[in-house]
Amino acid sequence: MSDATGLERFLVGRAETTGFVAAAFAAAACERAARDDTAALSALESELDARTPSPELRSVSRTLGRQLLRVMSTIHPHPHFAQLGTAPHQPVVMGVAAAALGLGPRDAALAILHESVAGPAAAAAKLMRIDPFDVHAALARATERLDRLAGDAADHAGAPASELPSRGAPLSDIAAEHHRSWNVRLFAS
Repeated sequence: MSDATGLERFLVGRAETTGFVAAAFAAAACERAARDDTAALSALESELDARTPSPELRSVSRTLGRQLLRVMSTIHPHPHFAQLGTAPHQPVVMGVAAAALGLGPRDAALAILHESVAGPAAAAAKLMRIDPFDVHAALARATERLDRLAGDAADHAGAPASELPSRGAPLSDIAAEHHRSWNVRLFAS
């Protein structure tokens, strides 16, 4: 990826693959937390591990999950947060946070989808020779797709953890593992 067109293709691919999986898991976590079935959250954790082949990306997801859990526990304490353990995946925390805030599975899915493309877009604006307005235009064009994906992900909210979507992005997994060994790391994943 070296230009705005390549960035936009990357963001679409990310949303349709790993972003969609994260959205389905956030929606499922929200649904389980809303009906006080926090015991079912551990199955989501295990299944998300299975869908994340890269050890580096699993670690990043858990680091982001811990950070989000810390923030939410501070600004909006809720008993469900205590059920998440010490190293929960970010999409699971996002789903539980959405439920704690009175939001639904689609809201949780949409939040994690936006996060899944906004982070890489912000990094691209800083690291690439690309006009930041082109980056924002690509994000604006993605909104309809993200809305559709959030609805599709929310349709899976009540499914058993083992039946949640599993769309992969093997090149991203490989890149994350290579990036882990760099002497100078510009970002976590």
